[in-house]
Amino acid sequence: MDISLKGKAALERLTLKSNGHFALVPDDFEGVVPKVVVSEGDVVKAGEPLFVNKQWPEVKFASPVSGKVVAVERGERRKVLAVRVDADAKQEYADYGRKDVDKMDGEAVVKSLLEGGIFGYINQLPYAVSTNPSVMPKAIFVSALRDKPLACPFEEEVKGQEQDFVTGLKALSKIAKVHVGIGKASNLNSHISNIDGVEVTVYDGKCPAGNVGVQVNHTDPVNKGEVVWTIGDPTAVLFIGRLLNTGKVDLKRTVAFCGSEVKKPCLVEMLVGQELQTLVANSYDKDHHVRIINGNVLTGTKTTADGFLGAHASEVTIIPEGDDADEFVGWAMPRLKQFSTSRSYFSWLFGRKKEYALDARIKGGERHIIMSGEYDRVLPMDIYGEYLIKAIITGDIDKMEQLGIYEVSPEDFALAEFVDSSKLELQRIVREGLNNLRKENS
Repeated sequence: MDISLKGKAALERLTLKSNGHFALVPDDFEGVVPKVVVSEGDVVKAGEPLFVNKQWPEVKFASPVSGKVVAVERGERRKVLAVRVDADAKQEYADYGRKDVDKMDGEAVVKSLLEGGIFGYINQLPYAVSTNPSVMPKAIFVSALRDKPLACPFEEEVKGQEQDFVTGLKALSKIAKVHVGIGKASNLNSHISNIDGVEVTVYDGKCPAGNVGVQVNHTDPVNKGEVVWTIGDPTAVLFIGRLLNTGKVDLKRTVAFCGSEVKKPCLVEMLVGQELQTLVANSYDKDHHVRIINGNVLTGTKTTADGFLGAHASEVTIIPEGDDADEFVGWAMPRLKQFSTSRSYFSWLFGRKKEYALDARIKGGERHIIMSGEYDRVLPMDIYGEYLIKAIITGDIDKMEQLGIYEVSPEDFALAEFVDSSKLELQRIVREGLNNLRKENS
């Protein structure tokens, strides 16, 4: 299903002037238990580690900027929430040395990514978590197709950086065979089709065809005991290519600043962990109740102007919150300006090309699961979504395995959550199921 929303970013790239405040958030890296390796007052260079994965200490997470560590924020039970860095006026980079990717083997590539602190941007199936460097995958999947609402086309981001993208893919192909998923209209094929060890697959379909889990399911499904590495955010391949081509960690990315509440939607150059304050200030009507989303409307997280750009976020979205809506006779209205998947509103008469300004309301409370097949209509995978959700809720591990939990990630259920008449938090349910199964199998 393609959801047509108002506020699509114009293909005009702007460079945002930073206020110098940055933070790396461990929660952006699913499955990582952070151990902070810096203290308040320390001075770091861009590319030097701020924290490591306690389970695999060789997996470091690099600072996006050089500057002074001003705070290590902690929450309940001393959980690390963020490591804040105030950037220097003139940036200094840790130098890891340029590499000739054609002369490297898989072990050397992994070593370089670990040293540079960007290995943690690679995830894995099963469990949809940051991967273990000691377990080699049967394949690596990269999705270069962004098809979620208001998404920034990766083809726009990669312009002028094609060599870095090619280098990144070559490096990954030294580890295992790489499958790259692109859209039908993509112009990337001419750059990457002749790389040894890289297989390009063209996907022609609606969202969630761009989900890396969907692409794995259609190309080389994951069975119990197997591991594939996944990169659902193709900008991570650019990070890898820049590191090998320059010897420096460069976490710059192009972000779509979008949503119906944004006055001038556009593409913005930002760094991972950059504070959103300068981006969202004066960009929307302050009299409106809005929701600022770090990411896209389906899978992003709610944040504030004081938040920081997520490690995998390719959009910053602002939509109406909806908590101040006051509709005459409520659900009985014909709702010509609202979107419905079931023709409950008369807006379906205008066709699917009409753009909508949807708000963040759920419009109803939790109900019993109705086995209507509505999940399957938006879940193009060879699994029974409703039965899998029921198995996760009941904690039936055998059924979860039989129904294909090793193949899914929470984002695969984002559209199912959007259309769900039971109003369940399906992405949260799937994440909890994956975490519990991972504990059982560890």
